[in-house]
Amino acid sequence: SGHVQLPSPQNVTLLSKDFDMILTWTPGEGSPPDTTYTVRYKSQERMDKWIKVPHCKNIHRTSCNLTCVLPNFFVKVQARVKAVSGAFQSPWVESQFKEYHLDVELAPPVLNVNVKENLIHVNASFPLATCVESLFWMYDLNLWEAGSEDKVSKKKQYECNFRKNTVTIDTTALRGNYCLSARSSFQSIDFKYSKFSQPLCVLLNPKG
Repeated sequence: SGHVQLPSPQNVTLLSKDFDMILTWTPGEGSPPDTTYTVRYKSQERMDKWIKVPHCKNIHRTSCNLTCVLPNFFVKVQARVKAVSGAFQSPWVESQFKEYHLDVELAPPVLNVNVKENLIHVNASFPLATCVESLFWMYDLNLWEAGSEDKVSKKKQYECNFRKNTVTIDTTALRGNYCLSARSSFQSIDFKYSKFSQPLCVLLNPKG
């Protein structure tokens, strides 16, 4: 048919960011303002079938969160996107393959700190989609005296705390300003870590 094809989406990338798997792209040069996009994906379990993504059909935005439509977090998936405008559409453009379990990138946890007389209770929350909550997330927690020059040796590390556990630290022997910071961790083939969260500092056992 003599139809003019729409410009294809560019820079089609399946990326993992802050626990999510997201397909992103940029509009093809000269795309009309009313262009919408439709996304499909396939997994290595069924290479012959592209599966529709209901929440990413005829969308105006240039990204699609695929985390909770993935059928299996331990299998590589690939996604594709096409542009549509009126009766016209572009060819599909495919991303590379990614696997959630191997490629997930972690965000630092958000710390919630509660100081009681001689105890600190710390728990961490993560920006997780409900579909991945059951995976084996952990976090590492550091505690150190604020301004101590030799941070590394003074840091107390609390490792391999599961996401749902509250960590209780006895502060009887600590006096002054102490800081806490944590990172998310996850074991795939080897351990993956996020960056450490911004330090959160508390005053412990002030004199008098």
